[in-house]
Amino acid sequence: MTLKKLNTLLAAALLSLAGISAQAQHRLPESHSNQHNSLIANQRPSLNPFKLENNNILLNQVKEREAQYDSEVYANFWNSERVNPYGSAVAIPEHKNIDVSEYVAPVKGHVTSNYGYRSRFGRMHYGIDLKLQVGDTVRAAFSGKVRLTKYEGRGYGYYVVVRHDNGMETVYGHLSRFLVKPNQYVKAGEPIALGGNTGRSTGAHLHFETRYLGIPINPTAIIDFENFVPHKDVFAFDKRTYAKPQKYAPAKRKSKTYASKKRKTTKRRTAKKK
Repeated sequence: MTLKKLNTLLAAALLSLAGISAQAQHRLPESHSNQHNSLIANQRPSLNPFKLENNNILLNQVKEREAQYDSEVYANFWNSERVNPYGSAVAIPEHKNIDVSEYVAPVKGHVTSNYGYRSRFGRMHYGIDLKLQVGDTVRAAFSGKVRLTKYEGRGYGYYVVVRHDNGMETVYGHLSRFLVKPNQYVKAGEPIALGGNTGRSTGAHLHFETRYLGIPINPTAIIDFENFVPHKDVFAFDKRTYAKPQKYAPAKRKSKTYASKKRKTTKRRTAKKK
């Protein structure tokens, strides 16, 4: 036998021994099969308590946040019977961004009277009047909770006050019938009342107010009443200018009058007089 053949036989023998050793190392114990079958037989349906526990924790956290938010928006100064429940008890911020993107028009009538001082009556008009017919549906401008449904013979007549998720309140006056109750949550666009001509009113219309921390804001600063949409998704409340209407249309260009034309016109007028 040559040396080459001997080396080949030795290499084959070593490989065979290595395979046997590997099989011995990876071979499972005889009891493994019985243990595996026993484990499968004793399994029970799992409700995955770990995930359920996490879900419950998450739900509780959400509820806590909602309760905290409700306590801030819907608890403070909530039980007051006045249109402005805050009075001078709160500090008005200089600036505040208010989300008004979900606005829905309370009615689709045109504006009959604007916000501002009324010399005819010698008092301020803190809202805007919108045309409607008695019995027309009045809808919530934003989502929120009804704070008041009252009657005031020398003013609002039958009126509703809704406090909204965005921190504002809206007032709906001169109604003929309530469709909601205090503490009821309503979504933007849901019916809350029927229009009327009650209280100090000279004809069927909706008196509509927008307030923030009791301060009456000029509704036209927030809403485009011609197109029934907010001017912007976010209203930038400013303590100094909240009562002023905001102009969003582009400014009109003034026509230029040249000095040479003015001189010619003046000369012609002078000649005619002579």
